[in-house]
Amino acid sequence: MINEQIIECPDGSFYRKDGGSPETSIFEKLADIEHQRWADWQKYLHSLCDVNPNGSLTIPSFFVNKWKKQIETPYQRLSEKEKDSDREQVQRYWNLINPNRF
Repeated sequence: MINEQIIECPDGSFYRKDGGSPETSIFEKLADIEHQRWADWQKYLHSLCDVNPNGSLTIPSFFVNKWKKQIETPYQRLSEKEKDSDREQVQRYWNLINPNRF
């Protein structure tokens, strides 16, 4: 037995007592983290936008130009500050995909 919920079978495969696979459990945890990452981004983005009379949002051109440049830049060519921002996002799920590191 690996933990209370995951059982190792004689053939070396694993299953969860609740019927799901360990992979499904990790998949759902990653999806949950991704949703929170997206929601945090949307809150940030909306806080920077101008609200129009009809309720729609306009992104100021400064941010459009900044993000367009970042979109077109490969990770390796980003500034260390920009890379740190991406690294910070990876920390949200790093322990799920690499649990032996910490």
